Amino acid sequence: MSQAETTPSAQAGKLEKALDQAAEAVAVGTRKLEELAQAGAGGEELSLQQLSDVPIPVTVQLGRVRLTLGDLCRLKSGSLLELDRESHEPADILVNGKIVAHGEIVTIENHYGVRITSVEP
Repeated sequence: MSQAETTPSAQAGKLEKALDQAAEAVAVGTRKLEELAQAGAGGEELSLQQLSDVPIPVTVQLGRVRLTLGDLCRLKSGSLLELDRESHEPADILVNGKIVAHGEIVTIENHYGVRITSVEP
């Protein structure tokens, strides 16, 4: 490496060139994002029919219990947890953590099921 390449002015020139290249890359990226945003804005909305086959997880919640960490560590096979609901109260049916309906627990042959009793508006 020559002495000219290690002088402060040569280093400043390299730094300036690197900054210019970075600024150009950011400008190009910004233009591409703007083009994508404009292109997507004119598209058609999805219909409910197009989404009807998308699987979603559904959770049925019988109740909750709040434990200390110590109580949690002491749980073992045969331990009982008393939930915050009475046996006649409906279970909550949740999608993505949001209650969408309520129902009663039933048995269907050898499986548990839920009979929907009300749907949230």
